[in-house]
Amino acid sequence: MPNLPEVVSREEWLAARKELLAKEKELTRARDRVNAERRRLPMVRVDKPYTFEGPNGTVGLLDLFEGRPQLVMHHFMWVFDIDADGVEHPRDTGCSSCSSAADQIGNLRQLHVRNTTLVAVTRAPYEKLAAFRERMGWTFPWYSSYGSDFNYDFHATVDERIAPVQVFHRTEAELAEAGMPWSESMRGDWPGISAFLRVEDEVFHTYSTFGRGIDEFHNGYPYLDLTALGRQEAWEEPKDRAVPLGLHLGGPALRLPDEYDA
Repeated sequence: MPNLPEVVSREEWLAARKELLAKEKELTRARDRVNAERRRLPMVRVDKPYTFEGPNGTVGLLDLFEGRPQLVMHHFMWVFDIDADGVEHPRDTGCSSCSSAADQIGNLRQLHVRNTTLVAVTRAPYEKLAAFRERMGWTFPWYSSYGSDFNYDFHATVDERIAPVQVFHRTEAELAEAGMPWSESMRGDWPGISAFLRVEDEVFHTYSTFGRGIDEFHNGYPYLDLTALGRQEAWEEPKDRAVPLGLHLGGPALRLPDEYDA
């Protein structure tokens, strides 16, 4: 374990800690400003009558709120096999990266008392979700959008044959300009989180984020970022302190949660 932190006296540590604390306070204030700007975003009325399958059968988007005014939704990716004709066939398991986030969703009481419901929505048949949820021991509400336009309309599934391309809020032309040209290999589910607001019986879309916007909901990152070894990923500084574990999102060692026990 090379390149470890310098060993110093308690007084020297405290002085260095106070220097970092000033930067942390700056970051906290910047985050507060960004959060305020997020709350000032305009919103879009959701007029399309989306339906979802859950434990009690077919429900509408309004039902997902469970009577609360706010809804936070994990767009949970699924794993599909694609045959020679391009037809998708859902497997029995979800995405390992999305599963790492789902595995950290605990008791939702603290959200509920703050007028907010959290659910996951996935483009796979409900019976697949229900069986996988039971296998993982998860208790959060999980609904299927299988067979509907929902995932495509909210860019949690991207397929240029069905809807215009939008990845990370960028159109196909903007992706090309940014050096990330669209290709067939990019078709399919994309992980993200969206927020909705209910005003009486009307639903509004207020926010969505994708990519590193959902970092802090994965792999215990907020805790790991407090430690000397960090996330133990190859890009982190200082270099060569920790051996990369390959457990980053999409990494070669990332498994389904219950597979670590084996």
